[in-house]
Amino acid sequence: MQSWLNVLTLFAGGAAAGLVAGTATCAAAQGGLLMGLVDGCHGRDPALVAWFLAGRLTSYSVAGALLGLLGSAVSLPPRARAALLVAAGVTMIVFAVRLMRRGRCATPVSADAPSRYQAPLLGAATVLVPCGVTLGMEMIAVSSGSPVAGAAAMAGFVVGTAPAFALLGYVLRRLSRTRLARLAGVVAVAAGLWTIGAGINLGGWIGGPVGGPVGGPVGGPVGGTVGGTPPATGSGVQTVTIWATREGYRPAIVTARAGVPVDVVFKLADRGCTGTVTIGGRDIALPATVRLPPQPRGSLRYVCGMGMYTGLINFS
Repeated sequence: MQSWLNVLTLFAGGAAAGLVAGTATCAAAQGGLLMGLVDGCHGRDPALVAWFLAGRLTSYSVAGALLGLLGSAVSLPPRARAALLVAAGVTMIVFAVRLMRRGRCATPVSADAPSRYQAPLLGAATVLVPCGVTLGMEMIAVSSGSPVAGAAAMAGFVVGTAPAFALLGYVLRRLSRTRLARLAGVVAVAAGLWTIGAGINLGGWIGGPVGGPVGGPVGGPVGGTVGGTPPATGSGVQTVTIWATREGYRPAIVTARAGVPVDVVFKLADRGCTGTVTIGGRDIALPATVRLPPQPRGSLRYVCGMGMYTGLINFS
């Protein structure tokens, strides 16, 4: 029987992760979907944001339960997430253009007003556009091995990020009734373009694919040097060390010898988007050590789980 203490611990941990680390990244990646609930006539209805959050809570809890029950088999691969990020960016732009074209409204009723059916559907759709911290929570749900524990972790995460979404919804409702609606629309268009760019980067559709085959995480962190050509260990495996920070990966470019296996030691300085790295078509939660087989001369690219930050390993 699942320990209820463990369930409560996962829920509390998810809430803390959402409040501390997930607020900024998730609001940036998913908050644009709130634009679908705002127009110049009905943007004042606070119940729509509540329905949006209810839909988000439901979809995340179901996803967590499935991940806990079925494991990583139900998680989306990076290329699929990249396509969804592009689709989300396009949707954000469509909503923003609609808001800018409507401007102020003189009539209180409109046939195409946002409905309480549309709101939870948009909230539920946020699970398809995961932010970097969401990916880490999904991996926790997978490792829990329990649908109850997986749902608790994901539900706690939604609760932790709820204040940020509620505040964003309030701001959008207020702006939709003022002359600043067009400015808000311009900002949302920029956010949509940024989301599309992140999806393209994650998918490797510009700048080449993200890495080649990898051996996956191997044990705990091992020693290594940063910069220059790393030495090989006694087993013939060289090591490089990369720090994941809120501003990206440091150093962003490292050098290794071609034709020699390499352990890439990813260390975590800050919780955020870079806490999950996508390399070789796989998502890996950090900190971790990734074993790469011998590589040919050239560059291997990796990105964070949201496609925001990129790093390079040059093999020479």
